[in-house]
Amino acid sequence: MGVASDLFARAAASDWLWRIAVSLLIGLVGLWIARLLSKALDRVMLRFGVEQILRDFLRNIAYVVGLVVVFVAALDSLGVPTTSLLAVLGAAGLAVGLALKDSLSNIASGVMLIVLRPFRAGDAVHIAGQDGIVESVRIFQTVLRAFENHDIILPNSQITTAPIINYTARNQRRIDVPVGVGYGDDIRRVRDVLLGIAKANPQVLDDPATDVLVTGLGESSVNLLLRAWVATPDFVATRSDLTEAIHRDFGQAGVSIPFPQRDLHVYHHDAEGRPLEQVIQGVDDPDRG
Repeated sequence: MGVASDLFARAAASDWLWRIAVSLLIGLVGLWIARLLSKALDRVMLRFGVEQILRDFLRNIAYVVGLVVVFVAALDSLGVPTTSLLAVLGAAGLAVGLALKDSLSNIASGVMLIVLRPFRAGDAVHIAGQDGIVESVRIFQTVLRAFENHDIILPNSQITTAPIINYTARNQRRIDVPVGVGYGDDIRRVRDVLLGIAKANPQVLDDPATDVLVTGLGESSVNLLLRAWVATPDFVATRSDLTEAIHRDFGQAGVSIPFPQRDLHVYHHDAEGRPLEQVIQGVDDPDRG
């Protein structure tokens, strides 16, 4: 009996070692196949012209699904009853889902971003107080590259509930340059100078036409607004060029650019008419009444 039980124990141990080896092999090969299939899916989508954000999102989803399949297959090779396990995981998944509702919300929001496509990879956007270039939409988060060249990671659920400004959604953008001039300047002449500056810039479009508006009367200036249209990629550089040209040409044309000023009035007597010097001396000298 002792020999038989010993042989049985050895056979059982050998069987478990074999199952573990097969399970590890399935895991390693499965991971390799999951990566291979996700890359193949990306190449197929690229061939059909699917945009980068959608490709990245679907590739990540496919890879995660592949990992789940590999995990179940590895457990099955160990003799674990996967049917019962899946039922338990389903029940546990419901509880985990309630606990991780924010994460599930991010996944659902990621799907909404892919379907609705408010922006694409490479678009310049303003989202939730952040400015940057869209890099990718992942399962849980969206990655922006800031104009200063650092990454901004935003949860997908935060994006779908916040206003989105897409700076590059259209081919043309309007530049608004506010300008203040003195009350003594001729507004018609100032308008001609501003229109001439815009016309001299090769990046400013003829259609829509450039215009100049008087927007208000300030404390020390008449406020105007130069509005010029440019191609979207030229927006930042052209705005800088127009601002520089306004400063230069206003100086040459004798147009003043006022700035806030404060007048300081020094009174030499107090409220009772006494000279301040006498009041100060009275405070400094405690013997004087």
